[in-house]
Amino acid sequence: MAERVKILVTNDDGIHSEGILILAKALREIGQVYVVAPDREKSTTAHSLTLHRPLRVERIKRNIYAVDGTPADCVYIGVNVILPKRPNLIVSGINKGGNLGDDVTYSGTVSAAFEATLLGIPSFSISLVSRSHFKFQTAARFAVRLARYVMKKGLPKDTFLNVNVPNVDEKEIKSYKITKQGRWIHNGDAVVEKVDPRGKKYYWITGGELVFDKREETDFDAVSNSYISITPLHVDLTNHSSIHELKKWKI
Repeated sequence: MAERVKILVTNDDGIHSEGILILAKALREIGQVYVVAPDREKSTTAHSLTLHRPLRVERIKRNIYAVDGTPADCVYIGVNVILPKRPNLIVSGINKGGNLGDDVTYSGTVSAAFEATLLGIPSFSISLVSRSHFKFQTAARFAVRLARYVMKKGLPKDTFLNVNVPNVDEKEIKSYKITKQGRWIHNGDAVVEKVDPRGKKYYWITGGELVFDKREETDFDAVSNSYISITPLHVDLTNHSSIHELKKWKI
């Protein structure tokens, strides 16, 4: 009897987030699922590993573990300690909110998939583009479709997928598109300054007013037109097109 595929599921919204519970349940129809996720919300922690203190792992129930660290910590601990064998696939999500454009540089959800790729394991992140009234089932069903295909076909070398799903009923999804990473356009003040009751200043980073660029074939463009966006991201951040020009420098 063939051994069942092993899938590691993680997120940055925390072990008790509805999105990760629905995702894990959906993926169990195609493999043995292990959930290794932060013990609390770790949004916008980016791609960080915890090196300055020990990490604690709590077994919540069978094949479900909480880690007092970042999403990247969860992937690293899950692969190297918790799972009995390396997983065949790592899926990060379902995130409560989109990870579009520049968001990928801050996102713990996307960074978990990045870490998986550094470890040589096929992976994708999946996010639901909304701030409330999340339709997780739409995203979960697509995650199962995509997981089946990735396990069958594989992914390009050093590449993972960042998936963003419009927050609509499945029948309202037109299809999916392979997209480019968009860019946010920042307008307004990004930091709010206030004064506490003792007269000391403090600051909230708000991001200001954000609008997306109008280029076609981006993640923004796809989602705004009711398509699921699949953006291939590469772990090599080198801007290869600039190397020839920079070699002309005389520093």
